[in-house]
Amino acid sequence: MEDAEAPREISVTPEVHFLEQVLERIAQGELRVPKFQRPFLWRPEQMLQLFDSMERGYPIGSLLIWETNIPLESLDAIGGRRIPPAPEGAKVAYILDGHQRLSTLFGVLHRSADAPRSARQEDWMWWVYRPLVRSEHDGVRYRHWKSGEEVPSDFLPMRSVLRTLDFLEYARKLFDASISREEADRLTKESERVAKRVKNYKVSVVRMEGGTLQQSMEVFSRINTTGQRMRSDQMVSALTYGTIGSETLSDKMEEIKGRVAASGFGEIPIMTIFQTVLALSGEEDVQGDTSWEAMARKVQGQLMAAVKDTDLILQKVVEFLREEIKVPLARLVPYNVQIMLLAVFFHFSDEVQAEQRIKLRHWFWTTSLAGTFAGSTTTQVRNFLMEMKAFARGEGGLSYSGERARSFPERFDLRSARVRAYLLWDLQTFPDRKNPDGGTANVLEQLATAYSETYRHIITQSRVPGASSPANRIVMTTPPGVSIRQALIKLAEDGRTGILDSHGVSLASIEHLKADEFTEFILARQRELASRERQFIEGLGIMSADEEVGETDIDTE
Repeated sequence: MEDAEAPREISVTPEVHFLEQVLERIAQGELRVPKFQRPFLWRPEQMLQLFDSMERGYPIGSLLIWETNIPLESLDAIGGRRIPPAPEGAKVAYILDGHQRLSTLFGVLHRSADAPRSARQEDWMWWVYRPLVRSEHDGVRYRHWKSGEEVPSDFLPMRSVLRTLDFLEYARKLFDASISREEADRLTKESERVAKRVKNYKVSVVRMEGGTLQQSMEVFSRINTTGQRMRSDQMVSALTYGTIGSETLSDKMEEIKGRVAASGFGEIPIMTIFQTVLALSGEEDVQGDTSWEAMARKVQGQLMAAVKDTDLILQKVVEFLREEIKVPLARLVPYNVQIMLLAVFFHFSDEVQAEQRIKLRHWFWTTSLAGTFAGSTTTQVRNFLMEMKAFARGEGGLSYSGERARSFPERFDLRSARVRAYLLWDLQTFPDRKNPDGGTANVLEQLATAYSETYRHIITQSRVPGASSPANRIVMTTPPGVSIRQALIKLAEDGRTGILDSHGVSLASIEHLKADEFTEFILARQRELASRERQFIEGLGIMSADEEVGETDIDTE
């Protein structure tokens, strides 16, 4: 895509085609899905509803295709079915609108007999059946078959309806499995009726010819404001297709995401990477609704450099978070916008001063504990970005001073930035937790995989007041048949206070456990943890909350 590319005349022709003809063009490689399209996103129930609508004669929406001699990178497989290259000399068309629908229909109706069947959704979702017995299909008439057991004989496999020999083979098996000639005739007629519905189904196709790649991208963006709505990163990726080589912006961002994850830090959300790319390209409106066509035109010239910069700068951000803040995993960063803003700092700072690093550490903890970025508006994020850019250049400070930390969270919920900040403190305060067998608990390994299951309940009865508190959670592996509560009592009785101390559990609180005073135990441990965390907060020079315990806000992105 080039800025100087002059618009060309576009002709638009509305047509009606049999669905079978459209799908055959895909099978021949003449109708293709361009790579700037999103991946397949439909849920299994949406796939079933599409077939149900067709059988009932409902319209499924028109398709928009673009016929052009401009070579575009396109998908070589749909629904696991390989798509051959376009025949030499044949006119090639690309699907601009209707990708999810056509991929569903092609992937199901052209499913090969030896395609994989398993309990994995990526396999079973493409095996769609039409139960032929009326009592089997109230509401939506179509089903997926997820079980490993044999499919019932009266479930018509939709992959057979466009293949005459396969359909006749199914009819033969249906006849053999029927309990009577009358039943066989009835089910066969129903299967023929369904097959006829599909074979005779017509779709509206709007054929667009001419125009430039940029014009087609603008058409694509405008028609994709409805239906299966695209995320902003997907839209800009499509609109800037061709500006960074054969790969799309989405491809590049997935590579960055994979590199960060491979470092052991875990996955940074794609939207955070996208906002970082925009910010490093010079854009300040990185959040909220905007004209993505205008955005794409603004940043496309800087896109290649911004993508490369993002790849390098995020490595510096991860190093800073790990080494200086002691954030071990991306999923524990309280707000993803903090990652983007740190990237802005490291990108626009010529030489990072020691004093700036100290201020950044203070900024991170203050904004995490105070909930600074909770529910930030587009304007607020723009202001945060501009302020960070000025700070990086030594032209201003960061206006977060005076903010007060929120109270110790009353509820353990990892969707809360305050809980994530608590966990960061918890991991630093208790770095060497021991299991009852004396072995060290590998907290980070468990967090990287199980996440919410890592911190186990001590009191498992849900109706106990305070049971949802972080004080009722602990990272400990116990022998089979031994609960956390039993293990803690046994450790206290055996005088193994070192293990208890490694988890921040006092002997005084254990006395409540022994007496089955569950709420009193939770409150005692909560007071102890809140007091220790408060000392940490005030040690950073951050004002602590007036109340010891407060509401847990769900405020992460």
